[in-house]
Amino acid sequence: MDVLEVLEPGPLTTVQDLGRYGYQRYGVPSSGAMDTFALRVANLLVGNPEGAAGLEMTLAGLQVRILADTVFAVTGADMRPRLDDRLVPMWRAVAAPKGATLSLGAARAGARAYLAVAGGIDVPVVLGSRSTYLRSRLGGLDGRPLQAGDVLRVQGIVPPSTIEGRRIAPRLIPRRGGSQTVRVVLGPQDDRFTREGIRTFLSSVYAVAAQSDRMGYRFEGPRIQHKVSADLVSDGSPHGAVQVPGDGTPIVLLADRGTAGGYTKIATVITVDLARLAQACPGDRILFQAVSVEEARAALVREDAVLQQIRTSAPRVFARRLVTTMADGSRCEATIPFQDEETIERGRDTIALNVGGETYRVAVTRPESTGGREVESRPMEATADAASGPEQPLPTRGRAAAAAVAVAAALAAEPRPRDFPIDA
Repeated sequence: MDVLEVLEPGPLTTVQDLGRYGYQRYGVPSSGAMDTFALRVANLLVGNPEGAAGLEMTLAGLQVRILADTVFAVTGADMRPRLDDRLVPMWRAVAAPKGATLSLGAARAGARAYLAVAGGIDVPVVLGSRSTYLRSRLGGLDGRPLQAGDVLRVQGIVPPSTIEGRRIAPRLIPRRGGSQTVRVVLGPQDDRFTREGIRTFLSSVYAVAAQSDRMGYRFEGPRIQHKVSADLVSDGSPHGAVQVPGDGTPIVLLADRGTAGGYTKIATVITVDLARLAQACPGDRILFQAVSVEEARAALVREDAVLQQIRTSAPRVFARRLVTTMADGSRCEATIPFQDEETIERGRDTIALNVGGETYRVAVTRPESTGGREVESRPMEATADAASGPEQPLPTRGRAAAAAVAVAAALAAEPRPRDFPIDA
């Protein structure tokens, strides 16, 4: 099912999942989301498997048109997403009706944001993953960044009538961007460095260099001293390995790293802190802190506990409702599309009203004083709907007007729609 049309792609937007594993011995990097925690949370918020494909946006976001009712979530760097002209929250599921425009701006904190859509982005699976590896034009959408005019599908055939969504407690949202302490486990070749060199690495502040990307982050700062040489017989390059070439400045290898290399590796960034590093921008300052393997494992367990809270939290339900009633002896139907809780709190339903084969766009509001509903007096602008034909402005009198009043009366018994429970 087509769900997103790209209007503006942003500087670098790619399809990513949790990575491509099992092929590094053939020289194929794992790729995948740079901030896997953010992508996993985004997927959980919209009811997807944690490894479903989403969109990774770097430094600034994209603009898309919503082609079908859906639910989405944006996590990671703060890019102030807007749905049409309304600012929408990050780190929670948000309903988006067909025809709306979702826009994300420049990152205000952090470097990468993630957009997950209910169902998961559907592109061909290549070597077990939908992730994009740009250098080999592998995976994703034709192995390239998104561009204007691209249409993205989700897994599924027809728009679902009900989608479950969740939110994350504000206290669990990580702080990203700016100066960070990044934890490392020393090794595998820390014995190739002098004591002074290791002391320099762990006590100095390093700035992220402009020559940093998905392959690795270069740093500017004090030189790290080797005992003899920076070179060794090439061996495997783990995710987060801290290489120190001959010039003595560290390079952290990331998602699109080469699978083997011949420079000494003084340390390895722990799994949990790879996300912190992925959200750093050029110029941000990083302090490396040595921890034990046991401490690294404990941090990973704590992160999974956060994810488990989201997995087991009570979902919010987004549903499309069909209201049927009678007006002047004729049957009329009104379809209420997906909504979010802010719309519900405002007491406003925008419905598609079908009367005698004609479809009208009607706004139904709930006055605060009575708790009932009434039909908004001004007609809504006519739009086009492929499924039901052109929508007409609502007449002020006649059968269509009577039908709208009947629908409003049918809705009046629901001060707050049961289909959209609001969690505490």
